[in-house]
Amino acid sequence: MNPEYGEEASEFRRTIQAFLAANLPQDWAGLGALPTEEARAFTARWRTVLADHGYLVPTWPAEYGGAGLTKLQQVVMVEEFARADVPANGPNDNFSIKMIGNLLLKFGTEEQKRRFLPRIVSGEDRWCQGFSEPGAGSDLAGLSTKARLVDGEWIIDGQKIWTSEATTADWIFVLARTNPDLPRHQGISMLLVPLDQPGVEVRPIKMITGAESFNEVFFSGARTAEDCVVLGVDQGWKAAMALLGLERGDEAATNPIMFGAEVDRLIALVAERGLGKDEIVRDRIARAYSRAQIMKYLGKRILTGWLRGESGGTEASVSKLYWSEHHRDVTDLAMTLLGPAGLVPEGRPPLRHFRTDDPGAANSTASWSHSWLTAVSGTIYAGTSEIQRNILAESALGLPREPRPTS
Repeated sequence: MNPEYGEEASEFRRTIQAFLAANLPQDWAGLGALPTEEARAFTARWRTVLADHGYLVPTWPAEYGGAGLTKLQQVVMVEEFARADVPANGPNDNFSIKMIGNLLLKFGTEEQKRRFLPRIVSGEDRWCQGFSEPGAGSDLAGLSTKARLVDGEWIIDGQKIWTSEATTADWIFVLARTNPDLPRHQGISMLLVPLDQPGVEVRPIKMITGAESFNEVFFSGARTAEDCVVLGVDQGWKAAMALLGLERGDEAATNPIMFGAEVDRLIALVAERGLGKDEIVRDRIARAYSRAQIMKYLGKRILTGWLRGESGGTEASVSKLYWSEHHRDVTDLAMTLLGPAGLVPEGRPPLRHFRTDDPGAANSTASWSHSWLTAVSGTIYAGTSEIQRNILAESALGLPREPRPTS
């Protein structure tokens, strides 16, 4: 079975293929085929090309720098980009565009849209996300960062952690408690806060891979304007849930391509090491291949609902749980096959954080070891596997909620 999107989508697919042919070098072999610094320089140039054609924010209206495409056209576009191994955005755009940009496009005031959206597209403003705290990660409603309104400004005090790309961002969208008298999921507001001010301190966190993309962010009397609040005061939980449900289409379309390519790399590693006759290896490879195929059709199901405008919280939890544990298991198998050689990284790691679609890294030990070290984090960030299972138990299976301590 190979479900297609229809002739209209096929015609647009040819348009995107022509765009790629016209804007990529004739000898293009994928981003991963370039040396690291050349690849980074290409990514910066490519972002400008996408912005100039409206493809950086394809479904946004032209007045905000978009191309006014449909959701289906966006899906076709990101599929073709993934196959050509070119990014669909820049290194920080997951937070700037897919998260806060899309949230403001849907729920922001006209003044907020005019102020922030063009600067996001141009790259003048880069954003990061201020949700998790040392005592409020999976249990986000337990956050303790506070904000109070004083003379037309929000004054913010508290701490955020695991804040990706905070050292390169200009703004942060922060969840803060603005009314302590309301229940846990109420009395929270989403505030838009500039980072370059005396009341904000960013401290990098070195990860096991050696990278420092995670950070702690401390607020000590940080300030932002009264109107820099999304969806209204004390509506932060609603804003956060809306944000986390945005742009499932990209992931559902590209995950099967990326993780399918990863399984192909794994099969190549088995052939390279002459392990194809080992029954245990063959069984684990078959399982990995089968899961990648299941992901493909799960993606089609999620896309069907997304294109209809359905929120699909249950499907989103299934997808997050499925791909994160699949990625962890595949990289664990690769490291097992590499044996002691996997502990001596050679070659280069993937260019993009938490991404697997980097054929240039190929089967280098650095690629697999880097992916292995980061894969386990995929079962933690954006909702742990345990949290996803709880969500599915309650929302999909109708099981009773687990009792919580009363004190």
